[in-house]
Amino acid sequence: MTDIPLDLGAQARIVARLAEGVTDEQLGGDTPCPDREVRNLLGHLAGLAVAFRDAGRKDLGVTTDTDPDAAVPDIGPGWREELPRVLGELADAWRDPAAWTGTTRAGGIDLPGAAAGAVAADELVIHGWDLARATGQDYEPDPAALQVSYDFLAAAAEDPDRGGGVFGPVVPVPPDAPLLDRAVGLSGRDPGWTRPA
Repeated sequence: MTDIPLDLGAQARIVARLAEGVTDEQLGGDTPCPDREVRNLLGHLAGLAVAFRDAGRKDLGVTTDTDPDAAVPDIGPGWREELPRVLGELADAWRDPAAWTGTTRAGGIDLPGAAAGAVAADELVIHGWDLARATGQDYEPDPAALQVSYDFLAAAAEDPDRGGGVFGPVVPVPPDAPLLDRAVGLSGRDPGWTRPA
């Protein structure tokens, strides 16, 4: 088998386990994502899993053309079965070396396959942290996916065309902080965020 830059399977399984740990009572809880409850975060994860699955397959259409900010995402009644399934499909799609080559599209944006794979890793790592913090679960991301996420966010923060972080202004974090905290800060989140009492 030809090598691929990153197997997203480990991080996808971590996110699926976090989702499995969410109780029905937590669905209306706050998250580190402004104006998003846990149910919206889970809906976003399901949507991005489908979008990046199809981006990896180069199956471009409605799922890859939709702006993720066009509407507040939500979960459907079968989300507990759907989310782990589409996360697994995303990981499978990116095990094909062809996913990492050429051009694809996600969120209505055309980008190189390798860049789309890095964005997928970043989405899984950062939103995994969001979900863990919002639901009081322990979180240790896949180290390889975390490194890809950090590298992507660090490069984006230095891009003058972006004006800072990808998801919001960078939150300063000490340079000797854990890599996850530094990635979270680069994503525009406060690594010290905790659920409201």
